[in-house]
Amino acid sequence: MLRKLYDWTLSLSARKSAEWWLGIIAFVESSVFFIPAEVLFVPMGLARQERAYRYALIATVGSVLGGIFGWFLGYYAYELIARPILEFYGSLEKFEALRSSSSRDAILLMLITSGLAHLPPMKVVTILSGAATVNLWLFIASAIAARGLRFAAFAWLLRRYGEPIRDFIEKRLGLIAGGAAAIVILLYLVVRALR
Repeated sequence: MLRKLYDWTLSLSARKSAEWWLGIIAFVESSVFFIPAEVLFVPMGLARQERAYRYALIATVGSVLGGIFGWFLGYYAYELIARPILEFYGSLEKFEALRSSSSRDAILLMLITSGLAHLPPMKVVTILSGAATVNLWLFIASAIAARGLRFAAFAWLLRRYGEPIRDFIEKRLGLIAGGAAAIVILLYLVVRALR
């Protein structure tokens, strides 16, 4: 089933309405969906490299709006809506552990690492941010920075390297983004230890 959903998402890139679908997929990925927007973004950017930054903007806006929706789910409808979503994805235990042990600073750090490398998944962090009452404006600013940087990096790679970068993006960019997220976490821990 997961493969069919992945293939369906990928097929959307060939449609005339692909930009709308990119915004929709980016929106729902940040709050309830588990297929990343890059599945649609990369083929679109390869097909029309001159529009890569436009697609990055669409994906960023959709992702941030989806993140805001996830924040509202966590803040206003945790028990009714957010909890069943997290149970469905098998993320409830991880979420509850994060919710009970994380400070707001740590949640913002997770938002940035999630935005850059999907660690932890974006939907978990957006719902957690609302449930933990992280300041909405700070949340939005962090989401714009993290998701904007990620999609802009994809756009730059697609414009600069074109088709040869597809294999790299699909197989190795997650590792590089994970490494960048690890560096951000390490810097956070160092700064916190020096306080």
